[in-house]
Amino acid sequence: MYKLSRTAQLSAVRSRSLLKLSCAIGLALGAAAAATPASAAEVTSASAANRPKVATQDGTVKGVIQNGVSVFYGIPYAEPPVGDLRWQPPKRKAPWTNVLDASNYGPICAQVTTLGPFAGPPNANEDCLYLNVFTPNVAPTGKGKLPVIFWIHGGGNFDGASTGYDGTKLAADGHTVVVTINYRLNLMGWLSHPALNKGVFGNYGIMDQQLALKWVQRNIDRFGGDKNNVTVGGQSAGAQDTGMHVISPLSQGLLHRAIYESSVPSTIPTAEIALARGIAMSVAAGCGSGADKATAQCLRNLTPEQVETLAGTQSATSAYITGPFVDGTVITQQPWQAWSNGQFAHIPMMDGRVQDEANFGLANTEYFKDPQVPYTEADFTSYVTTTYSGNAGPVNTPPTYPAGTVNKVLAKYPLYAYASPQLALDAVQTDPGACRDRHYTKILGPQVPYYAYEFDERTAPTYYPKLPGFQFLAYHTSDIQYLFPLWHGGPQGKIHELNKKQAALSDQLVDAWTNFAWTGNPNGQGNNPWPVYKATGSKPVILSQNIPVLTTMTDAQFSAAHKCDFWEKTLIIPD
Repeated sequence: MYKLSRTAQLSAVRSRSLLKLSCAIGLALGAAAAATPASAAEVTSASAANRPKVATQDGTVKGVIQNGVSVFYGIPYAEPPVGDLRWQPPKRKAPWTNVLDASNYGPICAQVTTLGPFAGPPNANEDCLYLNVFTPNVAPTGKGKLPVIFWIHGGGNFDGASTGYDGTKLAADGHTVVVTINYRLNLMGWLSHPALNKGVFGNYGIMDQQLALKWVQRNIDRFGGDKNNVTVGGQSAGAQDTGMHVISPLSQGLLHRAIYESSVPSTIPTAEIALARGIAMSVAAGCGSGADKATAQCLRNLTPEQVETLAGTQSATSAYITGPFVDGTVITQQPWQAWSNGQFAHIPMMDGRVQDEANFGLANTEYFKDPQVPYTEADFTSYVTTTYSGNAGPVNTPPTYPAGTVNKVLAKYPLYAYASPQLALDAVQTDPGACRDRHYTKILGPQVPYYAYEFDERTAPTYYPKLPGFQFLAYHTSDIQYLFPLWHGGPQGKIHELNKKQAALSDQLVDAWTNFAWTGNPNGQGNNPWPVYKATGSKPVILSQNIPVLTTMTDAQFSAAHKCDFWEKTLIIPD
């Protein structure tokens, strides 16, 4: 089994390498369904005498013991962002005097709740700025403080919650303190409008996360954590947001390592784009485009349900949906510019993707088809033609592609080379993102200790029912359950059982992730399969986590598998 010693890590000097994980790690678009702690795992004792209690700077909290770990659910870190505080920077929670019962999650943030098998629970609420702490060692001060893993959930920044992320395995097996959070989503978290834009504005979701990181600085030592050793990580949109903290001047000093699962941020909307979207939403809501107090009041009078209706449905096609953007204060430049000019926190980083990222989106699309039917050759041709005919569409892609790109893509991905049109679609949709990430890995690799991987285990449990003719691969989000056991558990919080080989892989991942939190290096004494990624000098290496062992592949092998020579010439990737 891949068991890593921290003794060697604490003294070793690390470099870089690209890791290929043969299990699924992906970009989560859907939130794991919420579950109460009692349904997620056995709570050892509910009696007041045995429940752990911690006095934070804001007030005392009383948690529960779960799987041998002290867990504190639903700790408020900000005042509810309601009324005049809607679409304002978060305000630190006022101290409380009574003991807070921290035995249940707080409400999730307002969001669309019609996402099929991975829908969020119906208790979406604007009063949602809560965090959870999982610690194996409640100790107020002194030596032996534990590294902190601060996890940002995915979901496209319009969906998701902390409720699906059970941190007990990372805390117990890796001897770390795990913090998971809720933050404002969708229009509640990212709306920019002239009637609201006074001072710092728009990136409210990022500001929520920053306030939670400041809570960690003030309080985590009370839970046995080390405020000077905080690893910020996330998956999908959570990885994008992690990158925002690496480049934001307002997050400096709040994090010491970074983990990107399924997304290195590159290009985000400008302030002008965000403002135009906000005005369009306001007009659609009947509030107009003015910058006066009446317009602001009209927007704040909208119910959460009205806001979410405007935001869009599961198709995520709404013009109003947004996420982090360059506002000049919280985020001062494009991520790709920061990576290229070195203006970011120079801290150890770990980055990777699942092998078949697009498999998730394809499954989701087929799930909502009526009737559910397999993908066809026409579907493949239509996708390529629509995507590469000149207008790339989404803001995270180039504005246009050169003439003739459609024919080049069709020639590079001939349908006869794939067992089904679905597998051809998987490849043509996955590879551009994989190559874009590799491009920035090559830029970041020489600047900081950087570990890269690909997760390609294709047998992970799925929350989808069987779909006609559909082949599940290493799809976006499938890796999460190897780190957070409750993920994909469904509304009842039923943990998917991993078989022995999958459980061994889960142990390997937890070892690597928590070793990285301890030292900035995922390896251990006598077992160092994962070198740092270097773009020059030695051959770059990608770590492949597969069942039953970890293996490596060269950067050149990764590039060939995803046709990166073709995509780097085809995509207009800023650097």
